[in-house]
Amino acid sequence: MASCSSSSSWPFFFFVLVSSLCMFGMNISTTSAQLSSDFYATSCPNLLPTIQAAVVNAVSNEARMGASLLRLHFHDCFVNGCDASILLDDTSSFTGEKTAGPNANSVRGFDVIDTIKTQVENLCPKTVSCADILAVAARDSVAALGGRSWVVQLGRRDAKTASMSDANSNLPAATLGLSGLITSFSNKGFTTKEMVILSGSHSIGQARCTTFRSRIHNETNIDTSFATSLKSSCPTSGNDNNLSPLDSTAVVFDNTYFKDLVSKKGLLHSDQELFNGGSTDAQVTTYSNDNPTFLTDFAVAMVKMGNLSPLTGSNGEIRTNCRKLN
Repeated sequence: MASCSSSSSWPFFFFVLVSSLCMFGMNISTTSAQLSSDFYATSCPNLLPTIQAAVVNAVSNEARMGASLLRLHFHDCFVNGCDASILLDDTSSFTGEKTAGPNANSVRGFDVIDTIKTQVENLCPKTVSCADILAVAARDSVAALGGRSWVVQLGRRDAKTASMSDANSNLPAATLGLSGLITSFSNKGFTTKEMVILSGSHSIGQARCTTFRSRIHNETNIDTSFATSLKSSCPTSGNDNNLSPLDSTAVVFDNTYFKDLVSKKGLLHSDQELFNGGSTDAQVTTYSNDNPTFLTDFAVAMVKMGNLSPLTGSNGEIRTNCRKLN
């Protein structure tokens, strides 16, 4: 983005988004600056409506899929950049990211991405990267569940390798405390404020019992009735894969996540750490009272997320099958 000047002809939200980008002082690297919103305007003009229709259909069939597609993009970008490495199956030369601790039996939505990729290949063969599909699908998932849309920058290319060890070391765990969360996001160039904003992705979706068992049975900074309501489906042992919603309106993308934190009803330990007498309490309180600001700030932070070390130009490749190398 060349400047932060405004124009009365721009749609209001685009003006808000640009202004917010300037306010956040986002540093977009030379590589990511090669991305552009109209990258496929000529080579695949029907790309965006094709992805949107597929995402809306998938979310209509299962609302939880919106959270799953958003999480795929996040878990992709946090491991060596937004390069669709998370989609690669294991090969004889590398063990991929699907079986890493934060992803195993947890990350999902691969079939939806496969479906979208097949449709896009039929439209525009060997043109659109899997990494760009992930970025657009994440945006459309949030919008389909009531969140605010944003302009996705495009032009990423796909990785030729993946790393289970990098996924294990780069993805923040549900057991992290506030300082660990701040460090994990800071390592990727995000401020503490942006970390809180992106944690708001837990406005939608569900988590497995194994990720919150210790919290509901052992922690004290939790609403007693809330903890009790979860213990029958998540006892001290067993039922590891039983699901519970990440907030009390888990199929609507809104600020309820932050309201729940103020009420000590955060599902994961890492969630409640954002409101536990620390430096982020004030921001959580602000968002709990201001849904429009949260939605705008989330859109801005997701643009930055999508700019994490993308492959561009002649780097990487355009996979024709997102699960394997060409």
